[in-house]
Amino acid sequence: MKRIYVVGTADTKGEELAYLAACTEAAGGAVVRVDVGIREPRTAVDVAADTVAACHPEGAGAVLDCEDRGRAVEAMGIAFARFLVERRDIAGIIGIGGGGGTSIITAGMRQLRLGLPKIMVSTLASGNVAPYVDVSDIVMMPSVTDMAGLNRLSRVILHNAAQAITAMSRRPAEVTASKPALGLTMFGVTTPAVSAMVERLRADYDCLVFHATGTGGRAMEKLADSGLISGVLDITTTEVCDLLFGGVLPATADRFDAIARTGLPYVGSAGALDMVNFWAPETVPQRYAGRLFYRHNPNVTLMRTTSAECAEIGRWIGNKLNLCRGPVRFLIPEKGVSALDVEGGVFFDPEADAALFAALEATVKPTALRRIVRLPLHINDPRFADAAVAAYRDIANP
Repeated sequence: MKRIYVVGTADTKGEELAYLAACTEAAGGAVVRVDVGIREPRTAVDVAADTVAACHPEGAGAVLDCEDRGRAVEAMGIAFARFLVERRDIAGIIGIGGGGGTSIITAGMRQLRLGLPKIMVSTLASGNVAPYVDVSDIVMMPSVTDMAGLNRLSRVILHNAAQAITAMSRRPAEVTASKPALGLTMFGVTTPAVSAMVERLRADYDCLVFHATGTGGRAMEKLADSGLISGVLDITTTEVCDLLFGGVLPATADRFDAIARTGLPYVGSAGALDMVNFWAPETVPQRYAGRLFYRHNPNVTLMRTTSAECAEIGRWIGNKLNLCRGPVRFLIPEKGVSALDVEGGVFFDPEADAALFAALEATVKPTALRRIVRLPLHINDPRFADAAVAAYRDIANP
């Protein structure tokens, strides 16, 4: 039977945890009370903290015997994440917490598949929640008051949260599986290419386009890990530029790793590898003074990548592609990688592009499944879209 996991630190939020569980039961939910505290609980629970802590790679002692509270909280977050991924009876999950509880509980929530209902009632929910939500679909609900015992407002907030998680869990969305889903990456400067690919693919595939802003690529790869997409057209790999050279929209170091793990059919390209993103001009690091910049808008400044940087980017991506065990085609658009990298364009630099392409070809180890393909086309040429679609259909339907 699927159940709603009601999670909190029963040592400091026992009264609130009990009330939230009772509200959830009253709304019709089957409840599992989970303690992620590091001291003695103040209310009855169904899953004790030591059970959760035992999931830590170094055992429960690494969590419960730690004298430093910050380290103990971090360790409990690791343990809770490992605890949740082994559960098969979760209909939904709701947590309550201040700083420590929010950190612990969302660390676990982020490991759950997208679409599974997740609500975090938190004292931090009205601030910057990016570190807690990341690329997941956690709903952050402000507790408004601090959690220091129940009061007339906190009872209403917790009651509403219980109603929400119960309703979300009782009637999960029906996922139509008539067409397989594809992940595609796009930037403004590669929009013509990716839009054309979507038009050519939409009859057979459900096309999910991700904005290549760091979180976009990570969200796409999370879907890959979750088994929710069947293939990838990673046309815009620009997030790597920001990762390597200090831009504001970076990938993380595990970019491409989900493709390697899953073996999904993968068509990639060099979209927008001619640029590093910064905010307003005054935010550009001093070390880049004198470089070629383009003011995309008042708040976004683009810096052209040099030949040396392009070579480093090509090697980095190439080494990642070598880890992929599934079918890979990486398409090189020889006449330019973005709307700005076109003859007469502000970022047109054939030498830098040539360094990028040469590094990719020198690094990638060709196999029967893995190939670099040069095309005498600009990335936004409709014929490039045709080639990318043909390459994907070829590897997805060998």
